Amino acid sequence: MAGIDGQVVAITGASSGIGEATALLLAERGARVVLGARRVDRLDDVARRIRARGGQAILCETDVSRREHLARLVAAAAGEFGRLDVLVGNAGISKVGPMSDLDVDGWSAMIDVNLRGVLHGIAAALPVFRRQRRGHFVTTVSTAGLKIVPTMAVYAATKNAVRTVMEGLRQESTDGVIRTTSISPGFVDTQLDSSIDDPEARAQIRRNMTDFGLPPAAVARAIAFAIEQPHDVEIGDITIRPTVQG
Repeated sequence: MAGIDGQVVAITGASSGIGEATALLLAERGARVVLGARRVDRLDDVARRIRARGGQAILCETDVSRREHLARLVAAAAGEFGRLDVLVGNAGISKVGPMSDLDVDGWSAMIDVNLRGVLHGIAAALPVFRRQRRGHFVTTVSTAGLKIVPTMAVYAATKNAVRTVMEGLRQESTDGVIRTTSISPGFVDTQLDSSIDDPEARAQIRRNMTDFGLPPAAVARAIAFAIEQPHDVEIGDITIRPTVQG
């Protein structure tokens, strides 16, 4: 299947930012979307907007740190639409701050959401993809893992761990059944800063997002580009950042 029309796409972190923009764009191009996030009220609003434009969307409350929630998301796609073609793993949090703050709880939370959340998605969707003989994992990583900077060490570590997982999965999937794509955005004007507890780090990130962050729709277009390729074409990695980002 080439193109996006008719594909069934589940998206985590779909209540705002990149996930919301991706859901709106893919639905506009004919995908049937399954929206996953913790904020059900926000998901309901996104789903209503998609349906108002003639698209197809269902929602499923999803906390990616809980394996059973990802299993439920994948089951919702299969139950409503008969299959799942793409899982966009987009949920993420950022508990940035100096290592000397010893924010062990924040570190654990990032591992649970940013890394375990992706693994839970793989565990839920991979058997389905194998049975179908086709499937695509698209995962939001970050340029934070490409350029290590102060206050973002553990956040970058979780993102680089995901990058490693995705590459390992790619190498285990050269039979033409599974595609993997890692999307590494730079600064994007989203609500990611709301999960930062350190006030100084949060303020700096917010300034950067406001001053030159990309609109989430720019990343959504990159995700769509990877999905719409013929299945024998794999877009493995995309780095997308503002032209002024250092």
